[in-house]
Amino acid sequence: MTVHEVSEKTGVSIRALRHYDAIGLLKPAALSEAGYRLYDMGSLERLQLILLFRELQFPLKDIAGILASPSFDRNKALDQQIGLLKLRREHLDNLILLAQGIRAFGVNHMSFEPFDMTRIDQYMAEARESWGQTPAYKEYRQKSKGRDRAEELELGQGLMDILAGFGALKDGPADAPAARAQVEKLRDYITEHYYTCTPEMLRSLGALYAGGGSFTENIDGAGGPGTAEFAARAIEAF
Repeated sequence: MTVHEVSEKTGVSIRALRHYDAIGLLKPAALSEAGYRLYDMGSLERLQLILLFRELQFPLKDIAGILASPSFDRNKALDQQIGLLKLRREHLDNLILLAQGIRAFGVNHMSFEPFDMTRIDQYMAEARESWGQTPAYKEYRQKSKGRDRAEELELGQGLMDILAGFGALKDGPADAPAARAQVEKLRDYITEHYYTCTPEMLRSLGALYAGGGSFTENIDGAGGPGTAEFAARAIEAF
């Protein structure tokens, strides 16, 4: 799908989609020969998660950190979205009943209770809190404090340059000294700029890189086909 088709399908403006691309939050799955952004179903799934966290009032920078974290739980996010939508549906149903009652009986029977957003606000607050409690996310927030968009983009490019470096090694064994050194470089970079990259987190990141979708495509786009899969194997060997 083109950016225009995604905008029509989702209601997200073209300007917002371009901004998400510019900050690395939602990269297109591919570019056409003419250079136009193209999106696939994986892109739409990621966009749905972005919109959920926007509903929970997270800043875009924080959303990027949450989605990139190896501890990110997609099913938990979707369950929260379902819960929020159900509360909003109940809220709308109550407002409809109120309007019907006013029409039938007049304003003397009007109640302000259906306008109360307390339950929804509380649900959103609890959901935000649940994502902010992981040690990795807290550390990421601390380390990213004060960084502007240009700095975030520069760090993101630095990370992609390291991942692209696996492309030059992919024809050799995954446990070669050079591959091990590249994994060490990746781990140190993540720890320095984002959060402490434990062996468990590193292994999760490897699975994420080779798991398909935008991560795999972006890494392969930078280092050549097969780079993401080799990076995952090198991480596992490490």
